This record gives sequence, C-alpha cells and structure tokens, in this order.
Amino acid sequence: MKKHNFFAGPAILPAPVLKQAAEAVTDFEGMGLSILEISHRSKPFVAVLDEAESLVRELLGVSDEFAVLFLTGGASSEFYLTAMNLLNEDETAGYIDTGAWSAKAIKEAKLFGGVEVVASSKDQNYNYIPANIEVPSGLKYLHITSNNTIFGTQFKEWPETDAPLVADMSSDIFSRRLPLEKFGVIYAGAQKNMGPAGVTLVIVRKDLLGKVKRELPSMLDYRTHIAKNSSFNTPPVYPIYVSMLTLRWVKEQGGVEAMEKKNEAKAKLLYDEIDRNPKFKASVEAGAGRSVMNVCFLPTNPDDLEPFVEAATAAGCVGITGHRSVGGFRASIYNAMPIESVQVLVDVMKNF
Repeated sequence: MKKHNFFAGPAILPAPVLKQAAEAVTDFEGMGLSILEISHRSKPFVAVLDEAESLVRELLGVSDEFAVLFLTGGASSEFYLTAMNLLNEDETAGYIDTGAWSAKAIKEAKLFGGVEVVASSKDQNYNYIPANIEVPSGLKYLHITSNNTIFGTQFKEWPETDAPLVADMSSDIFSRRLPLEKFGVIYAGAQKNMGPAGVTLVIVRKDLLGKVKRELPSMLDYRTHIAKNSSFNTPPVYPIYVSMLTLRWVKEQGGVEAMEKKNEAKAKLLYDEIDRNPKFKASVEAGAGRSVMNVCFLPTNPDDLEPFVEAATAAGCVGITGHRSVGGFRASIYNAMPIESVQVLVDVMKNF
C-alpha cells in the first residue's frame, strides 16, 4: 500500500529526489565512491555546494548583499547565533511570540541583549497570529517565526517595521515568494521543505555583521563561514547534496511561485473539508493565520480521536497525530506532498 507521509518533520521528500539520493549512496556521479565517503574539498562536492547556493539565490531572488550559508546545529542554534552576531548588550531586539519556537528564541536572545516582546498569541495557546501589531522604532531587528508547526499558524503579511526582519522559516522556506528587501536574516532547518535533517540554511545580510562589541568564537561567527564558503569545518555533505536535489526539483516544478499555488490549493482542499464536516473542527479559525504547511484540527467528539487515526492509517495516511501539547490531528502538507495524497485524507474524513 502506498504511504502518504503527513509527518511534521523530518518530513516527506520528492520521490525523484529520494531515488537519486539513494543511488548516490552507492555511486556518486560515476566516481565509484559513495557520496558519504568523498572529501568535502573534492571538486564534485564543491560543485554541489556551489549549485545549492546558486539555486537558493535563484529561487528566492537573493542578491549579492546577502550571504548564503549551509551550517549545522539546526534552527535551535540560530536562536542564539542570530542574537550573538547582531545584538549588543545595550541594544534591544523585538520578538513576536507565536509559539514554542518563538519562546525558545526569546529565551536565548536575552543572553545577549535587550528583548522586547512586541506581540504575543500565548493568551489563547498560540492559536492565532497577532494582528495590527505596533512595532516600536529603533529596534536592532524584529524576530518572527513565519510558520508554526505545532499550532498550525502562519504569517500571511509581514510586520511593518523600520528594523530588518529576522525570521525562522524552518517549516515554510521555499513554499512561497518573499520580499527579501524586508529581511536581515532568514534561517531554516532543512528537514521539512528542503532536505533531510542535518543542515541549516542561513541567509544573512552581510552589512549587519561585524557590529557587535563582543568577541565571537570562530565557529559561532557568521563571517567565518562566509569567508570559507560554508566549509570552515567539514560541512554535512549528504544533507547538502539532498537539499540541492530538492531545490533542483522545486525549480523543475516551476519555482517558488508554482509551489505557492500548489500549496494553497492543497490547504484549501483540506480546510474546506474540515469546515464542512461536522466530525471535525479547525484548531485555527479562518482569517486568524491558518498555516498552509501544517493543518491542525480536532475531533468534535474526543472519542473519535483513535478511531479516525486508525481509519487514516488503514488508508495509508501516516503521521497525522497532533503535537502532544495540543492534541488532535495535524496534516503537514509541505512542498513534496502531492495533492492526490491530500485527497486520500479528505476521502477518509468524508467516509468517517
């Protein structure tokens, strides 16, 4: 039976990418060597790294004023690296608190400078995106989490601010077009829309760096990795390679604009059924910032929780159980999720 992978992350990858990535494990580019055992200094891998960067720039429209880095440590490391590299102790950064990941970023940033939480949806267990946010002037930057995997919310409009945006886009990177001129830093763990776990994409405006007064350890200084083209130390070769293949696939599909249209169609199909079907209710109200990537919903009758999971599993739909902190169901429908798989889940809901 075909499996329909709705896990939130690590998550679904495109089938052609999986096939080519599997082949490279035994023989990469006809070298007679595995991608897992080649040198990160070798010409074949340097070509992979260069193509990965080129695709990031092409797909998102990233200009030369930004550096594109492939680092380790996940988005959780970027919670403190962004503040460490950008924020002095006598300066203040703004944060919008829209979930567990935002809260963790706030905690880390407080180690390095002033933090002002300019808006929060914690009062309603993060089930909406704050609207009409009044951002104070003079902030060093404004940090947001663009999409929230746990609670199923997503920024539809970017906050108005005179400060550069710093955004954790781990779960919606490459899913929609971005106004890069608003951003100072974008970071994203790969394991949802870009590739396997193990590499983190960082896009950073170079003129923001070198302004902090503190001494930075070499490995924690973005400028170190810019100077060494993401190879100051051994980079995560295989995750970068699979990410490059995934970005090639996105380009072949028509780029980010095409992805955006497909993602909106998938989300509409699923939300329409949730709103229509009396057996279910959405975790996030329409207009409150419903995520296009992570559709969270609840059974109207709590007794239907396990039976519905069983029905979905019987149809090949896996990974639909909601996060332990909110319960219910969660269908993650990232770029690689075909609309046909969403239709299978919708059919299960109709028959339930």
